[in-house]
Order: sequence, then C-alpha cells, then structure tokens
Amino acid sequence: MKIFLVFFSELFYVSKALTAMNNPLPKLPVPEPILSSTPGTWAYDTMSRRVDSEILQRTYEDNEDKFNSAAFSDVLVRFNSLRAKLQSAADTKLTYLEALPDDAPEDRRREFVEWQTILEPFVIKGDTWLSAPWLVTEFYLYRLLMEALGYWDPSSAGFKYDPFAKQKMAGLLSSPGSAEPMLSKLKTLPKTKEGIELACAFALWGNKMDLSLWPADTANTDVDVFSDILSTAGENLLHDDSSILGDLCEKLRDSGGGNVDIIVDNAGFELVTDLSLAQYLVETGIAKVVTFQLKSHPTFVSDAMEKDLLDTVEHYAHLDSSQYPNASACAKIWQSFLRNGSWKCHEDDFWVQPFPMWEMTEPLRTDMKERCDLAFVKGDANYRRLLGDRMWEFTDAFTDVVGAYFPCPVCALRTLKAELGCGMNAEQVEKAKALDDNWLVNGRFGVVQYGDGAPKH
Repeated sequence: MKIFLVFFSELFYVSKALTAMNNPLPKLPVPEPILSSTPGTWAYDTMSRRVDSEILQRTYEDNEDKFNSAAFSDVLVRFNSLRAKLQSAADTKLTYLEALPDDAPEDRRREFVEWQTILEPFVIKGDTWLSAPWLVTEFYLYRLLMEALGYWDPSSAGFKYDPFAKQKMAGLLSSPGSAEPMLSKLKTLPKTKEGIELACAFALWGNKMDLSLWPADTANTDVDVFSDILSTAGENLLHDDSSILGDLCEKLRDSGGGNVDIIVDNAGFELVTDLSLAQYLVETGIAKVVTFQLKSHPTFVSDAMEKDLLDTVEHYAHLDSSQYPNASACAKIWQSFLRNGSWKCHEDDFWVQPFPMWEMTEPLRTDMKERCDLAFVKGDANYRRLLGDRMWEFTDAFTDVVGAYFPCPVCALRTLKAELGCGMNAEQVEKAKALDDNWLVNGRFGVVQYGDGAPKH
C-alpha cells in the first residue's frame, strides 16, 4: 500500500509539472537553448572553468574549517566528487539526483520529481555538462551542491547549512556606505512617473553589484560606490520602458493600490535596493502589498532567501543612527511593513530550477495570474529564464517574447551578464558593442522592459 501511495504521489507531481506544457508561449518561434560547448563563449567559460576554479574554490575557502571538520567529512567527500565532475565537464554525463528516503516529506518529493522531469531528456540522450543546455547545468550544479551538503537531511552536518553565508554577510556588512546616500534620496522621490523611474533605477543598477562576479569587501563599509554607477546609468540603458511602467503604477495608485511582486535576485546591497523599491511602492500607494519571491535554498552564491531578507532588515535596524540616519530610519519602516503584512516573503522551488518561465509550475503560476497586478523580475539569471536561455534576436520585442506568456504584467530590471537578450534598440546595441567588447556580460549595460502578460481569461 505504501509503495502504491508513493507511486501515485509521484504521478501526481509529474502531472502537475506537465500542466506547464499547456501554459501560454512566446508569440515568436522559440529558438534552441544555449549550450556550453562553444569555446570562447561566456557559457563555455562558466561551465568548463569558472564554476569550479572560482565559485566552488571560493566556496571551499570560505568554509575550509567547517568542511575539514570531522562532522563534515562525508560532506567534503561529496563536495570533492562534484568538483571532479566539473573538472572533466566535457566528458562527464549528467545523472539523476540520488533517490529520496522513503519518509521524505511531500514538498521534497514534489521537488525531486520536478528535477527528474527536468533531467530526463538529457540523461536519456547522454548529454554532458557542456552539451546539455547551459541553464540546466548551472542550476543543476547548485542543486547537486545541496545534495552534497545533505541540505535536507536532519542527520547531516550540512542540514540547512548555507555555504555562501560568508559571502552574503560580507555583502551585507559592506552595503551601508552605498545604501545611506541612496536611502536619503528615497524619501525625496515624488509620487509621479519620474519617482517610480528613479526607484526602479536604484533596483536596476543595484544588480550590478553581484557577489558571484564581484566579491564584497567588508573593509569598505563606509565607501559609496553606487553613486558613481547611478551617475552613468542613463547612458548605459539599452531599452527603457519606464514611462509605460509609470502609467501602470499610476493606475494602481488611483485604484487604491495593487499586489506587486518582486522576484528577487541577489542578497547584499542589491537586496537593499529592492527593499527601497518596495518601500516606495507601499508609501506612494502603488502597492497595498509587496510580495518578495525568494529562493528556497542557497544558489548562485548570492541569491537571496527569506532568511537573507530578514537578516538585512535586522542588520539595518541596528546600524548606528548617527552614522547612518536614513538607513536606520528605513529599517524601522521595513520592520513595520513585515509586521503589518504590507510586505510578505514567499520562497518557492521554482526560483531555483531551470524551467523557462513559460513553464512556471503550479500553484505558483495560478497564484501570480490571479493575485498579482505587477511583477518586477530582477537580475540576469531570472532574465535568462524569462527568455528560456535562448538566443532571441536582440531586437525581438520583449512584448512578443515575455509579455505574451507571463501570468501578469511584468517589468524586467536587468543588467547584462550573459550573452543573450531581446527588446533592445538596434542602434543602442551597436553603440554598446563599439564601447565595450564585453558589453553582454560585465553588467555595464541594462534594460527596463515591460510587458502586459498573457490575457487573464
């Protein structure tokens, strides 16, 4: 009877995952996904070198004492085994996740089946870490890291252990110097289209300060590096739908405020800019409630979970108010919003999986379709999923790609850190190419892109 129930449960989760196949799609023909097999590309460098020699090496160094302790001996063996696979990425075939224990809770069984569904076509085909789609292998890496830790196993020393906590904390501790002058401007933003444009600019360019590319320096707590980024922001925008976004925000304000989601990317300073955007949305009446969509386990080094958001609010609430008066005052507001329900946090496994966003799983998709009046999608990894990590033409309209299928009105705030994009002006693209050979990957350029989303009926 127990075997039957487990089998029935897994069939149920497979059927729920397959319902994503009936979701709306982009209007344009969908290109093939990006692979990591072409030398000289960012994808190839990432999966053949950077994830092991930079990201996992730094992860080991940050956790060296813990990983070399007796309690973590099994974790270290599995961690090194993962690194060995990546060191021969071109020849190592993808495999399924390890089987779950019989008493695994329902949420773990659901997540496990979703991952088996993701991996199945590539395992059957015999794909390697480089021949499978880049998006799949990059998310798979972090899922295998959780497996190596025993992240969901209460008997493991790695149970609920965040291997990126040190980097996240460094990003948090180094953020007040940039946050203080930004937050001083926040309270002066008008309740106009120009105000929402500036609040979005904070959140957009905060994404440039990504811990997976630029590790934080805790020695520079008082240094403001963000003002310089903002000063050149306008000239580095390759598409700007701020005016259209502003029209929607004014309609939401006039109607008494809506439900707005922020699909969060990184912890550290970027998360502070997201909090500032959320504060502006509530205080100006654009949003009755802001829901932060967060990762359900550590991933991509700096990606934010609920605990990271709460840690950020708590840290800022205890800053020296004489040195950081605006940051300290804002933190008190953030605490009140969390208490009174104006802000909510929601973690979901979908945000740590490589499904293209037109395959958004249930019940998340129905919730966003029925509840959400506007979603801000932050950062590059989330943007890659908006595009299915596929090579659209740079000039393909965002409304025809993302706006055609997303479950609600959507605004992407992205600095470019991967070799793909859409919805950009051809002249601006040529200008960016001429200015910077690495224009697609170094975060110098950004976009503010809006789409209405799929029809509600």
